[in-house]
Amino acid sequence: MHVSGPRSSRWTAYLGLLSALSAAFAPAVAVKEHDFKKCHQSGFCARNRAFADHALASDTWQSPYNIVPESGAFKDGQYQAVILKTSNDGSETVRLPVTVSFLESGTARVTVDEEKRQKGEIELRHNSKARKERYNEAEQWVIVGGTTLDKAAKVDYEDKTQLTVKYGPSSKFEATIKFSPFSIDFKRDGKTQIKINDQGLLNVEHWRPKIDKPEPETKEGESTEENKAEEAKGEEPKGEDESTWWEETFGGNIDTKPRGPESVALDISFVGYEHVYGIPSHASSLSLKQTRGGDGNYQEPYRMYNADVFEYILDSPMTLYGSIPFMQAHRKDSSVGIFWLNAAETWVDITKGKDSKNPLALGAKSKTSTHTHWISESGLLDVFVFLGPTPKDLTAKYGELTGTTAMPQEFALGYHQCRWNYVSDEDVRDVDRKMDKFKMPYDVIWLDIEYTDEKKYFTWDKHSFTDPIGTGKQLDSHGRKLVTIIDPHIKNVDNYPVVAELKSKDLAVKNKEGSIFEGWCWPGSSHWIDAFSPAAREWWASLFKYDSFKGTMENTWIWNDMNEPSVFNGPETTMPKDNLHHGNWEHRDVHNLNGMTFQNATYHALVTRKPGEFRRPFVLTRAFFAGSQRVGAMWTGDNQAAWDHLQASIPMVLSQGIAGFPFAGADVGGFFGNPEKELLTRWYQAGAFYPFFRGHAHIDARRREPYLAGEPYSTIIAAALRLRYSLLPSWYTAFRHAHLDGTPIIRPMFYTHPSEEAGFAIDDQFFVGNTGLLAKPVTEKEKFAVDIWIPDSEVYYDYFTYDVVPTAKGKTATVDAPMEKIPLLMRGGHVFARRDIPRRSSALMKWDEYTLVVTVPRDGKRAEGDLYVDDGDSYDYQRGQYIHRRFVFDGGAKSLVSVDADGREPASVQEGEWMQKMRSVGVGKIVVVGAPAAWASKKTVKVESEGKVWEAKLEFTPAEQGRAAFAVIKKVGARIGADWKVDFS
Repeated sequence: MHVSGPRSSRWTAYLGLLSALSAAFAPAVAVKEHDFKKCHQSGFCARNRAFADHALASDTWQSPYNIVPESGAFKDGQYQAVILKTSNDGSETVRLPVTVSFLESGTARVTVDEEKRQKGEIELRHNSKARKERYNEAEQWVIVGGTTLDKAAKVDYEDKTQLTVKYGPSSKFEATIKFSPFSIDFKRDGKTQIKINDQGLLNVEHWRPKIDKPEPETKEGESTEENKAEEAKGEEPKGEDESTWWEETFGGNIDTKPRGPESVALDISFVGYEHVYGIPSHASSLSLKQTRGGDGNYQEPYRMYNADVFEYILDSPMTLYGSIPFMQAHRKDSSVGIFWLNAAETWVDITKGKDSKNPLALGAKSKTSTHTHWISESGLLDVFVFLGPTPKDLTAKYGELTGTTAMPQEFALGYHQCRWNYVSDEDVRDVDRKMDKFKMPYDVIWLDIEYTDEKKYFTWDKHSFTDPIGTGKQLDSHGRKLVTIIDPHIKNVDNYPVVAELKSKDLAVKNKEGSIFEGWCWPGSSHWIDAFSPAAREWWASLFKYDSFKGTMENTWIWNDMNEPSVFNGPETTMPKDNLHHGNWEHRDVHNLNGMTFQNATYHALVTRKPGEFRRPFVLTRAFFAGSQRVGAMWTGDNQAAWDHLQASIPMVLSQGIAGFPFAGADVGGFFGNPEKELLTRWYQAGAFYPFFRGHAHIDARRREPYLAGEPYSTIIAAALRLRYSLLPSWYTAFRHAHLDGTPIIRPMFYTHPSEEAGFAIDDQFFVGNTGLLAKPVTEKEKFAVDIWIPDSEVYYDYFTYDVVPTAKGKTATVDAPMEKIPLLMRGGHVFARRDIPRRSSALMKWDEYTLVVTVPRDGKRAEGDLYVDDGDSYDYQRGQYIHRRFVFDGGAKSLVSVDADGREPASVQEGEWMQKMRSVGVGKIVVVGAPAAWASKKTVKVESEGKVWEAKLEFTPAEQGRAAFAVIKKVGARIGADWKVDFS
């Protein structure tokens, strides 16, 4: 969920009681782009774009930002100085402290502040209670490590014009800081990779007092707003355009600006890089498009301003529900990136072109460079620079800074069944029974807002949900969970203890006057918890305790929606920017952080529901920012039941993964509308490869539980669900790697094959973890074959038939994809784990034996893989209570071995209750795809483990008609947690 206004028939009827306020709500149609700002309607974006237009059109332009050389000092890996900004007419200089930090991780950080505001030497308009400083607390929410200074970094060269610092591993990175005008050139191995302020677009709008001037005359037949837009798009203004400095209007809402103009902007050039990725979430391609017009390009910058965007449009840079300002650039065998740490509204322009200033700088053959222009409304200029050189280096260093994916509960990787709304206890129980009847595995059923008593969170509808504990117990009897929605808006009504406490404890977001903010959302009149406040978070945690949130039990988890925040009668369906949060920070400063703070509050509330109950929480969020990956999962919001939305979901989920938040999915089937059965079926087949796998539907959509599809569709969907459950061990292992080092769960071609340029823009196929499984879901109507691009010379096998895919490196393979089949290939050289016994939920698979699949490489020599297992629930894995096995198939030695992947000796691990139970879990069978023909006469293999030797049966099937030979070793008998060896000689 959800729509951002009265868009369903039920909600429209409900709001009949509020007819006097009807003009404040959006119409009952899909999103209109004019409901959300374009750059020319956002004053600070328009000003900075106009600034860029002027600078780039001028042959004589020089940035007015210069370091005062004598102010600079380098110590212990950090350079500090003062930048002087000279005003347009030269009458004023502004002091801007700059810090360039070189970190042990090899990352560099550039921070620019404003001295007057640091010291509080400014005056606020409207008697505002807002803070005077630039917002400087984003780091406290986002950064969790990786900021230790590199004291080995050293000045390599210095004169009156510049300073060069060598830093990073083996001092292979260097940064040349030029003083006049200020710019930095970042190099790796002596070659320029990233330049900041190379184009001279640095712009820090400093504080100044408002001087009242006569209002400009309005042109005949045009509004003042139209004049402003025209001026913003024109040539250099005569004098500065102050029309949006002090106040701004959009959609009938007025934004007062007590600090005046305060945007920060900077150009960042990726030298020699044609492809850039990241900055989710947008319904766009994985490789980001240019934004200054031209064939196939966008006219608008990519916008990051978390918003409740109803039925979002596709192929667009417009903002969506969450923002991660992390961008990567990639070329053959080289990746670099930047992280723009700013939580305010942000726009990013992207242009590409040859280096026209000095083509020789890029070598004999001029390459394309990508130029980006970052523009934020307020806050510090704070940017981290990553010099790679691999995609994995970028995600690892970013993960070191902002944290990695929380290790999820195992059930969270299963299938989730949801709709708006299951209408009663009996409805939930009936769906649960029918999923079993039709042999469709699932782990979680979800309740949307209608389960509450008149949209009051932490309550149950007293007519429809009379026995939630009984429902929870039925689900628990076969290992299933219940997720209930809890949103940040609290209904403002009498006799509701939650809102009474919110008010009495003064824990809500305030308006610009400092009084509690009132807005409108699902319950009508509402207040919003201020999750930036420690006291508010502590109070929030108390509401989730089992004796407070009655009707919940140990298998109840939480969904946080509408946390952008969505405010139906607010500007752009969100909160006014001049609202005030804890510490008197304006909402404009923290907007993109808001959703994360709320999810964070819920995450920690679930950790403390019961003394001694140390279990990993599950919290789904719609709004997010950098760091949200530490506290849960996300989904791509209110999509539509349409083929193009299915297509768009794959690059959107891939983009989340490379931006450090891989626990991502899209509503299977599409939230709005009624998918035809073919679309629904294909969407389940695609969804089985989303890291977060949930079916969901709008309240006005027809019921579409997968068993209702009818034959042959229900059977096909059931097969897709069972495939997901069979591969859960490999999915869980992929999450472990993401948790350890930030690697994506599903990986695009540029990430896995960074040398293959033909794959850099491909975003409709992907690898799953380290398994070698290459998936390309069908996303087109009546399409019964797909072309899969093959990135290397390795052999590829069809997952289901073991057919050898006839193709070559860099070519496409046409794979049959009838309705019942998912195009899924296995790359040679891998070993992955699955469980082959069909069960109703992941909990019922807990003690099942494993199947290992070995895909023999083209040269027959070596295949590798791993398996990670823990109890899937607690934090005991942090105390060594886990199994992590590394499997190596050696074609030369004719063996398959299992060793501890972390090099632990068995005696070093003190086994707790779960590990002792796992002693009974073994390897049931091993499937070797591409088995050597020499095995044809073999009937048994030798198995050695824990001082014992025995034989296991081998069944060999020879190659025929394009299918590879394969062997199945049955009843292997070795413990999954033990060292063992299978000898094929």
